[in-house]
Amino acid sequence: MKKILAFVPLVAILAACGSTNPYDKQAEREYDRQVKMAERAIDKAPKWMTELPKSNNAVYANGSAISRDFSLADIKAKNIAYSKICMSAGGQVDQQTKTFMQDTERSSTEMTTTAIRSFCKGTDITGAVVDKIERVAEGPNIRTYVLIALPSGDLNKLARDKDNRAAQRAAQANSERAFNELDKTVKQP
Repeated sequence: MKKILAFVPLVAILAACGSTNPYDKQAEREYDRQVKMAERAIDKAPKWMTELPKSNNAVYANGSAISRDFSLADIKAKNIAYSKICMSAGGQVDQQTKTFMQDTERSSTEMTTTAIRSFCKGTDITGAVVDKIERVAEGPNIRTYVLIALPSGDLNKLARDKDNRAAQRAAQANSERAFNELDKTVKQP
């Protein structure tokens, strides 16, 4: 009797594995297709997606996104990379991610929603540039890989020009204030 009871679960497992249900087969094929696409995304990714360049003269960040729309794939990838570059430069980025996951014996469902506010409070990323960008087809979608660089010091011409303009405005305001004070003392008898 005990041998029969031990044998029943084994038969049930084997029967489940050998299902001839066409929907089960279709679900397996779809799962295999998705696995192959994910593996292809990793294989096609540029080296700088897993190993960021190292430099004493720049900070780097990368991003990747997928969309059916060419421009939207680029925009999403750049937003992700800019939020990373902002954090690397010492800023704080407002980002919220919600993930829902459900697992059953036959399937796994995941839905993730991410909202990123693309501005850096208190951190200046002026001069950040798209260093490299690559795109690959993934089924009917386009995947964009992007590498953003933020040059540091004198190499960041845009930030240097911005700082120079701010210094010139401050000097102009200071000189006007100084001459106004001098004019007041000269006019008094």
